[in-house]
Amino acid sequence: MTFNLRSRAAAEFLGTSFLLMAVVGSGIMGERLAGGNVALALLANSVATGAALVALILALGPVSGAHFNPAVTLADAMQGGIGWREVPVYLTAQILGAFSGVAAAHLMFGLPWFFASHHARSGRALLWSEFLATFGLLAVIWGCARVRSSAVSFAVGAYITAAYWFTASTSFANPAVTLARAASDTFAGIRPVDAPAFIVAQLAGVVAAVVCFRWLARGQVSPATNLDRGRS
Repeated sequence: MTFNLRSRAAAEFLGTSFLLMAVVGSGIMGERLAGGNVALALLANSVATGAALVALILALGPVSGAHFNPAVTLADAMQGGIGWREVPVYLTAQILGAFSGVAAAHLMFGLPWFFASHHARSGRALLWSEFLATFGLLAVIWGCARVRSSAVSFAVGAYITAAYWFTASTSFANPAVTLARAASDTFAGIRPVDAPAFIVAQLAGVVAAVVCFRWLARGQVSPATNLDRGRS
């Protein structure tokens, strides 16, 4: 079944919105319940985010592809998976959805709709982390989509859960998420002044991933070629 662009944009809006509710809401809940234990709060935040991603990709993937991330949309367009004329629609839906998700999470916990974060996240180490986190996310999606598309949702959820812990930046890996989290002075927040550098690092990860994928794809051997080699 093929959905029109309006339906796909709506799915991207909803999916990104609920993703941010999970990220910000679980961060608030985790911090409130952890009693000052940052590791416990991060554990709650990462598990909730990974689980939400699995559910959202399964639910909305058949409609829009469940990008929920400008980095994924741009990489898909560079690989010919989505038309460039559709990219602005996807990106707009994702960014609006991200901010709506932040507002919804704040309202659930009795906070203002938006308030600028004071959570400093700067430095070369964190930018390198964002580059790697984005590259790794796209590699997981690309690899699973080519050989076992049904596993993408679980692979992405597992990767993001792990990347919260193995990257110094806690793996934003998403420009829309980065922008929206700058409007949340909570556990998941990032200072507005730090957000642009994160986004540049993420976009660099997109370019590097696409270049890598194209190089890897050139080495793909067709089934017929494999058969011929087996006979020789």
